[in-house]
Amino acid sequence: MNPSQPPLLLKRDLFGVVRRRTLQGPDGPLDCVERDTGEANRWVILLARHLAAREARALAALRRVPHVPLLIGWDGRRLQRTWLPGIPLHQSGGVDRVYFREALRLLRRVHAAGILHNDLAKEPNWLVSPDGRPALLDFQLAMRPRHRGRLFRMLAHDDLRHLLKHKRTYCAEHLTTRQRAMLARRSPIAGAWARTGKPLYRFVTRRLLGWADREGAGDR
Repeated sequence: MNPSQPPLLLKRDLFGVVRRRTLQGPDGPLDCVERDTGEANRWVILLARHLAAREARALAALRRVPHVPLLIGWDGRRLQRTWLPGIPLHQSGGVDRVYFREALRLLRRVHAAGILHNDLAKEPNWLVSPDGRPALLDFQLAMRPRHRGRLFRMLAHDDLRHLLKHKRTYCAEHLTTRQRAMLARRSPIAGAWARTGKPLYRFVTRRLLGWADREGAGDR
């Protein structure tokens, strides 16, 4: 595919640049997002490419799941995927229980494909599509374990728990008794992360990258 229009810069940080561009495909113009790790800071370029490779593997596994980006290509430096129209959840002005019912179905399909998202606490990773349906973004931290054992179940629980936290924010009155119980039960991995990894993560994202809580993700 060859570019047909100049790209639009969406984001620049230590991990490179993210641009929106139009590619000329076999069926006509294709609106896409390109993550270029070649412009990452040299100290983190290997990490940037590792994260991009993880996203490429996840998107390849999710190619039959609707409302997630389609992988266009990954050449070891640039990752290209389709652009998803919509508004980030935190900018949507509010959603109802129908949105979260559909979001739960979408998350189940992602898990059924063997993918764990691992970054659903960020509201920008959830989109509200023009038709009001949910869509998912940013699979840089996604995993595809070989076996669906205890680790898979714990991380899948944490994915779901983060989704339910958003439901609690926007329509807590529609949480079921079971969902409230899940919110109250943190997995051992989530507990360890809160005590150890999260402080370091906040230091890196807020001090080094300059992201706010709802930034740093969600390029559609």
